[in-house]
Amino acid sequence: MRLNEVQVHRSGDDFARDDELAWKIATVAADPVAVDADVTQMIVNRVIDNAAVATASLRRPPVVAARSQAEARPLTGDRPEGKRGATVFGTAADRRFEPEWAAWANGVAVRELDFHDTFLSAEYSHPGDNIPPILAVAQHTGRSGADLVRGIATGYEIQVDLARAISLHQHTIDHVAHLGPSAAAGIGTLLGLDTETIYQAVGQALHTTTATRQSRKGLISTWKAYAPAFAGKQAVEAVDRAMRGQTSPSPIYEGEDAVIATLLDGPGALYRVPLPEVGEPKRAILDTFTKEHSAEYQAQAWIDLARRLGRERPELSDPERVEGIVLHTSHHTHKVIGSGANDPQKYDPRASRETLDHSIPYIVAVALQDGEWHHERSYAPERAQRADTVALWRRITTAEDPEWTRRYHSLDPREQAFGGRIEVRFTDGTTLVDEIAVADAHPLGARPFGRADYVEKFRTLAEGVLDDASVDAFLDAAERLPDLQADELAALTVTPPAGYLDGLAVPQGLL
Repeated sequence: MRLNEVQVHRSGDDFARDDELAWKIATVAADPVAVDADVTQMIVNRVIDNAAVATASLRRPPVVAARSQAEARPLTGDRPEGKRGATVFGTAADRRFEPEWAAWANGVAVRELDFHDTFLSAEYSHPGDNIPPILAVAQHTGRSGADLVRGIATGYEIQVDLARAISLHQHTIDHVAHLGPSAAAGIGTLLGLDTETIYQAVGQALHTTTATRQSRKGLISTWKAYAPAFAGKQAVEAVDRAMRGQTSPSPIYEGEDAVIATLLDGPGALYRVPLPEVGEPKRAILDTFTKEHSAEYQAQAWIDLARRLGRERPELSDPERVEGIVLHTSHHTHKVIGSGANDPQKYDPRASRETLDHSIPYIVAVALQDGEWHHERSYAPERAQRADTVALWRRITTAEDPEWTRRYHSLDPREQAFGGRIEVRFTDGTTLVDEIAVADAHPLGARPFGRADYVEKFRTLAEGVLDDASVDAFLDAAERLPDLQADELAALTVTPPAGYLDGLAVPQGLL
């Protein structure tokens, strides 16, 4: 890996385009380096993971709305030869839609339950959000499974490398600003585009996907699932424009009125962004991790600890016996999903599901009482409004601990941690102290996820949604991903039996 220094330049500076971060990203994307076997297998895992969580969300209102928007944009017959359209989760595999709208609908389905993969460093991200737009373009343009693997490897690489170096949330910019460029780069790799075209697409994608972080603050709305889908859709459209010879604002990162100067650390900023050298394999996906539980990633380890403690110490579920609980954790966990966010909605039993999955006090209270975490039961309104849960929930606060903050930002995977220390004060004067560094499913956790776990996650979330034959067919196609021919990529979707989606309130829009 090479560290690339990125800083603001005035318009009059002698600043070569080859030195721009967007050009360097495009150079990585245009490099035809082979994908390592272990990276390929992890890509297969994440394709399965995305489909699993999308399957479980098919009836949820944001997904229904996004799917209805895509269904209003079917691929028409007057298309150039070879333009096939893309599939949408929940519709029949032989139906085809405009690729940007398929990316949109599938991106919402993947993101809705907050249940797929993550990478955390200077910025946090869900790099699996790259898969829907890259897959949609692969289907539309008749690319092979091997092409798709190469595109996904690039998408993960660029998003992870940006997240390692450039903090967005520190300036209240939403993390999808790294996703637009990474998805555009991944599509560029998929299509075998030249560096110039990818460069223009990366710039356009970044320019159109910078937005405030209010989408993850206060009472969190349904836009939380739409934000990455929007970035993916913009990436598809940016590539389309760039392929037609259209240019983008530049230097998009380093210009004196561009992203860094205006939205991030300002004119004096200096970032060091790691990117692979030419000929160096793209392996960043191996530094990412998926979720066993449907909640913000910083909650994963806390759920595992709370489940265990709840089983071992039943008195923890009784608010009459608990005076208070403090979760000592990283700055990020404290400020984003903890009491340090100063969001009263994080303690509101009538808050939206999107808010509850970003409330570590709520999550710990339920996991302590139930000894489990479920993507539906744990968020049900009757569960959130239970009197003893509300009482316990409001006894739980977070506090930043410098050591856990340091470990959160560590670049050494052996000490990087996303958990913390729990301190419980009981009403009888006794205390309990315990801690956890990483989730059980983390590569260094008690039960690291492997292929069998991804398959089981898919089968579990597909139960009651897909029939056994459909589950088996999808898994067969996914596990053959690198060998799939163009006409087989349509198998990488899910279609429930007739009647499963009947009776849903499908909202009407402009079309």
